[in-house]
Amino acid sequence: MRKKAFFKYIVFFCFILLSFSTKSLASVKKQGIENFPDSYKPYLYELKKKHPNWEFTALYTGFDWNHCVSQEYRNNKNLVPLSYSDYWKCTDSGIYNVEIDLGWVNASKKAVEYTMDPRNFLNEVRVFQFEKLSYDPTTNSLEGVEKILYGTEFYNRKVSYRTSNGQNINMTEKYADLIWSAGIYSGVSPYHLASRIKQEVGPFITHNSISGTVSGYEGYYNFYNIGATSSNEPLGAIKNGLQFAKDGKGASESVKANLLIPWNNPEKAIKGGAVFIGSSYISVGQNTLYLQKFDVNNDREGDLFWHQYMTNCLAPYSESSGIYKAYSSNNMLSSSIGFVIPVYENMPQYATESPNILESDYDVDNKKVYADVSGNLNVRSGPSTAYEILTTVNKNDILTRLKKGKQLGERWDKIELENGMVGYVFQNYLKEVPEPSVTNIKLSIDNPVITKGSTNQIKIELEPKGVTEEIIWSSSNDDIVSVNNGQITGIRAGMATITARTVSGNVSSSIDITVYAPITNITLSNEEVQLLVGKTTKLFANILPEDATNKTIKWSSNNNTIASVNEEGVITANSVGNTEIIAKNEEETVQAKCNVVVKELSSDIILEIDSSVRTENDEISGVDVNHSTVKEIKSLVNTNLTMEFYNYENKVLEDTDIIGTGSKLVLKDEEGNEIYTYKFIIYGDVNGDGLINSLDVLVLQKHILETKIMNGIFLKAGNISKNGELPSSLDVLKIQKHILETKFIEQ
Repeated sequence: MRKKAFFKYIVFFCFILLSFSTKSLASVKKQGIENFPDSYKPYLYELKKKHPNWEFTALYTGFDWNHCVSQEYRNNKNLVPLSYSDYWKCTDSGIYNVEIDLGWVNASKKAVEYTMDPRNFLNEVRVFQFEKLSYDPTTNSLEGVEKILYGTEFYNRKVSYRTSNGQNINMTEKYADLIWSAGIYSGVSPYHLASRIKQEVGPFITHNSISGTVSGYEGYYNFYNIGATSSNEPLGAIKNGLQFAKDGKGASESVKANLLIPWNNPEKAIKGGAVFIGSSYISVGQNTLYLQKFDVNNDREGDLFWHQYMTNCLAPYSESSGIYKAYSSNNMLSSSIGFVIPVYENMPQYATESPNILESDYDVDNKKVYADVSGNLNVRSGPSTAYEILTTVNKNDILTRLKKGKQLGERWDKIELENGMVGYVFQNYLKEVPEPSVTNIKLSIDNPVITKGSTNQIKIELEPKGVTEEIIWSSSNDDIVSVNNGQITGIRAGMATITARTVSGNVSSSIDITVYAPITNITLSNEEVQLLVGKTTKLFANILPEDATNKTIKWSSNNNTIASVNEEGVITANSVGNTEIIAKNEEETVQAKCNVVVKELSSDIILEIDSSVRTENDEISGVDVNHSTVKEIKSLVNTNLTMEFYNYENKVLEDTDIIGTGSKLVLKDEEGNEIYTYKFIIYGDVNGDGLINSLDVLVLQKHILETKIMNGIFLKAGNISKNGELPSSLDVLKIQKHILETKFIEQ
């Protein structure tokens, strides 16, 4: 039995008057560490690592942190022992050291903040103030109840008791059975009930509250000391509790029926007492020691901050230790245990520290330090070995020292781990990390080949880890690859070396980058070709961009029987008909087509063209640009077929019109059937008007600059050198010389 039982089991209705009515939106529960704020996670992950079967649920209260503190920091709501230092006690005028209860005074604001901030207690011992006290079939078991009772006379023992008339009754059930069934019946964790019984009346079954032999209360039992308020008479508190077990001490008949009063046997006492505990707190959302102390969960949809089980603000902290020891001594820490941990809005970055930790004992530091130990170094929740261990760090692990201790005697430093966990380590085991300098640069990239026009990021790693220094980037050829703070851009095909070096120039590293320029467009020297059976002609492919990395062209025919093509683009006419010759890049992402018409002239057709011009298959070149009217061209052709002339836009040309590149001579029979067609090439005339002037210079320049691409027969007209290659700046120069009459283009 504990001295402050009265404050535990009788609700302080006076708190209603001391705190204003505050409503909260319904709280939200989210299970899993991933649902907690980042400042909680490192502590919870450490606990999960040690105890994989533990489950953590975030209780988002919906309350602003400062609002909650202001509601709890009110007169008489949170107390600390009078014997504590002034850092724990409220020193406001008229309140300082005024005893609210014998030996208890109001807590300071810092004490309230410290005990309310859940992050201060996320260690293996103190976390049990957040243990779920409601019944959970997934985590509670009869075997677990028995383990908690280990070390007491209740362990593995069948129940026997004495009735009010002195009869001894021996039951077939064990104490663990009664506690287990009471937990199911009341909705209270049977683990909590077993622990509470151990604390109140254990370890002996001869305790006066459950012996059934106290004079005047023979045959009555109170396993939780409910109603056992203090009294100066001998066994006064015990008798008060047994009076409650006998008649409910003034409770209504409905309340007594609900609590199974009178408690005239152990089963009713254990079960009815569990109902009392559950109905008052656990079943209304205050199902942890923390929530019984700090009324911040609005599950019961009532006024908050007053329905609080205890006034000692350190009660959850103290009782969690006892629960931990019970689990530990019975080898139950590996069991499935659930914890519900509150989360508030706008919480500070770091939890408020214990009032025992004085700001004057530390200097702000924020330097990198490392663990100078032979093995592991304990990180504790406070600056002494009396505080719980949060985790351990290994030799040479890097930490951030937030504050450097300057206490008298044993000195401790406040540190932060890389994962965000904050704790304390013994100062003698820390060494400052020397000012780092770069000793090595590592460069890497997902793929050292990038596409022209694309960007990518080079990853850089400086050694030793954590060192920083300004880095200067450069490219061996900015026309191929440019670089800006490690981001590279492919300018044109080729390879360049990217270098990163420290501003001091002492350390550097390089990586080779290749720019791949894919073919984006293919145009052919002819879009349509007429061939006589047995004749050949060659197609030329104009590839863009000019710096394409892989210019390999794959040639194919849709019908090899009519016309076939070899890997050089040479077409062979095999039989009369129509087909398509296709040119593709090697990746087969871009293609161009040429329509091939294969014909065979009958023997009665007369077709002779003067040797002053050149004919090759369906093309006529070598025309004198000074004598290139339709009438003049007709005079060069001897045929019994009808001649029709068209320009490159298929407009009919009259005798006085000029023949230009792309113009056509169409030969027809008497019925008007097209027998054969010739196309004209006027070298230097790349716009098809039959003239060679500045307009042709402009067209050819646009083609070379890839701003407007020429196709088909115009590509041949632009290749003034007649070397079978694509037009170039040399061809532009020849047109300019022709215009200036310094050197005429030979047709």
